[in-house]
Amino acid sequence: MFKKNFLNSLYIFFLGAISSYSLPPYNYFIINFITFSLFFIFIFNKKKISKNKYFFQYGWYFGFGYFLFSLYWISISLTFDQSFKFLIPVATILLPASLAIFYGLITYLFSIFYSKNVVISFFIFSILFGIIEFVRGSILTGFPWNLISFSFSNSIYFIQILSIIGTYSFNLICISLFTVPALFFLKNTRTEIVVCFFFILISAAFLIFGKIRDNNFNSLESVKNSYTIKAISPNINLDRFYSKKDEIKIINELIELSSPSKIEPTIFLWPEGIIPDSYLREMSSYKKLFLNKFGENDLIIMGLNSVKKNNGKNLLFNSMAIFNNKLDIIASYNKVNLVPFGEFTPFESILGLIGLKTVTNKYQSFSSGETRTPLHIKNSKIDLTLLPLICYEIIYSGKLSKGNNFDYIINISEDGWFGNSIGPKQHFAHSIFRSIESGKYIIRSANNGISAIINPIGIIEKKVEFGSTGYVKLSESRLVKSTPFMVYGNKVFLMLILIYIFLIFSFNRSKYE
Repeated sequence: MFKKNFLNSLYIFFLGAISSYSLPPYNYFIINFITFSLFFIFIFNKKKISKNKYFFQYGWYFGFGYFLFSLYWISISLTFDQSFKFLIPVATILLPASLAIFYGLITYLFSIFYSKNVVISFFIFSILFGIIEFVRGSILTGFPWNLISFSFSNSIYFIQILSIIGTYSFNLICISLFTVPALFFLKNTRTEIVVCFFFILISAAFLIFGKIRDNNFNSLESVKNSYTIKAISPNINLDRFYSKKDEIKIINELIELSSPSKIEPTIFLWPEGIIPDSYLREMSSYKKLFLNKFGENDLIIMGLNSVKKNNGKNLLFNSMAIFNNKLDIIASYNKVNLVPFGEFTPFESILGLIGLKTVTNKYQSFSSGETRTPLHIKNSKIDLTLLPLICYEIIYSGKLSKGNNFDYIINISEDGWFGNSIGPKQHFAHSIFRSIESGKYIIRSANNGISAIINPIGIIEKKVEFGSTGYVKLSESRLVKSTPFMVYGNKVFLMLILIYIFLIFSFNRSKYE
């Protein structure tokens, strides 16, 4: 009995591990048609002959394999500080093991709501998977990383449907689509074949819609802006956070890479946390340098820390600030969605007693900003509104902004924490999804990562490859109407859930007729 359970667990773990190769940067999405179908066939047949005893562990092993092989790179962030290195084995195992609990809940709940009708069980499995993935992306701070829908991040026509239904709805449909071959092998009636054919039609409809949207976008007139946005992509070493570095040298390197001309009004976008030691209000000490290098209509956007006093206590923020060439602050934004253990320590008063602290900041946890509002910037040559997103904030579907009254999304990031791994490439894939959902251009500046201009249909127009330095610039763009998803957000996901529930009850009723 023990040997059989062990082999079952190993088999499920293997399916989850193989599925991880469907994600960026590999995108072998074809794998999921095999792994998800085999996974569903396994738990469906097991439920026929057993009770609920092992069902949680089946989902847990699948999730553990999936997250272990797709998130191993997170432990690289612990290699930069000697005091964290002892945690590397723990982090490598603990994070996947924790996330796998969500998948364990999926199979446990499946065992409760299971139906002998294959089609009903198919829809139950899909809806449970979709809802639990939404919960994973929302509970506490949320971690919607590596949803299975990201395996289609290179299939640009297929994912245009994001502009209407968003990532979570698309993820639910992907789960069904990947599982649908199981219906063919488990079929008892023609109903299973009809459902298979239905999802083939949905896939074809997505592709047709994507092609039409691409044609419509390309038919729009490209309008020349009165300014240029230039996203800088340096490779400045992370040791600037741990040892006293020559800040002037870093600033001069960024200025040289920016190549300011003083002729054309330009907005320079520098990465997250790029100035290591000066806080926002201290940047004025470099006024003379910036005044000499930048034109009077130039603006510089950069990521750096800021401090605010509150009830006698200093609150530290991960901020984005917009400066003119005199280093006057035009606007600023404090990051709202912080990375657990990266930027803040949950339950810090307790966990701090055993020595746990943030990875990116050796002093104290960052505080979260109150709200994310678009930043309006204006001078004699520039008049536009930008939605600021700092690093990790790009991963949240349906939570970017309550309105769409902005021209572009700007995203700054520091991807060096994850070394030469698949992490920065997975991070970048989220930008493609957000651009399609919002129908907005995304201008991304990343240190030790990928900087790019991504248009409103998710096509990368310009890009600085991972490991390279340089810049990308946007000087003209096409105006796209606000997407339905930006208007309705994740209400669309709720509507799709209700449709799935309706289908479950419909098939359940038909079996008694």
